[in-house]
Amino acid sequence: MTTLDRSGSFALGSRHVKRVGYGAMQLTGPGVFGPPKNPDAAVAVLREAVASGVNHIDTSDYYGPHVTNQLIRKALGRYPDDLVIVTKVGARRGTDASWLPAFSSADLTQAVQDNLRNLGLDVLDVVNLRSMFGVHGPTEGSIEAPLTALAELQRKGLIRHIGLSNVTPAQVAEGRRICEIVCVQNHYNLAHRADDALIDDLARDGIAYVPFFPLGGFTPLQSSILSDVAQRLGATAMQVALAWLLRRSPNILLIPGTSSVAHLRENLAAARLDLPKEAVTELDAVGIHPNPS
Repeated sequence: MTTLDRSGSFALGSRHVKRVGYGAMQLTGPGVFGPPKNPDAAVAVLREAVASGVNHIDTSDYYGPHVTNQLIRKALGRYPDDLVIVTKVGARRGTDASWLPAFSSADLTQAVQDNLRNLGLDVLDVVNLRSMFGVHGPTEGSIEAPLTALAELQRKGLIRHIGLSNVTPAQVAEGRRICEIVCVQNHYNLAHRADDALIDDLARDGIAYVPFFPLGGFTPLQSSILSDVAQRLGATAMQVALAWLLRRSPNILLIPGTSSVAHLRENLAAARLDLPKEAVTELDAVGIHPNPS
């Protein structure tokens, strides 16, 4: 049994993936824009992830733009048979590195074609429609038109499965009336827990929940409780935060990102970290008091 096997697996569309995967966003330049300073290091991280047993990679062609997908193709060449690559559409990057909505049928078709070309694939495993009604968090608004357009691309054979990202529970419900939704990717971590009820609802229906910013994103998690638990367990705070997510619900799939091989190995090691019941109780309180003194 490998380290990643310790945390089990969960269905992602028609495939099962290990519950600890890898998010490629940090392989770009600053602000998720432009190329990395060291492309060879980025390639090394991707190869180490797959060599360590990762079979779920999260990406998007608007990372860079085009940078992460081209790096993935360069690093991995012929993809392992069990590898599931999940990408996102619904946004584009301005020349000033801004994040702009790209929700029209033409935008979505172009985005799918860009992902296929830069990844070197004939069909995309999973495509998440990212809601752009609010750039920094879920905001209500109908996703019927863009999701219907994406479902048409699925019928044409360009996409196997569809997911949603940056969405509200109402948008998830709307989406499920239009097509099968295999995963939801939202902001969630030990301190940011607005989706608690949604996670439980999805778990009952066998739908994966993929938290982005599982370690806090651009503002790393800081908590004296988290630090104290990590010290007692002889682990890093980030490993404990990831282990808590794995313990939170069996449908949670992790995609922590990093541009460092050393940090990648630390993140993956969270799969073998067992949290005692008393530690879980302490950590659960962080969501109630995100910044305890």
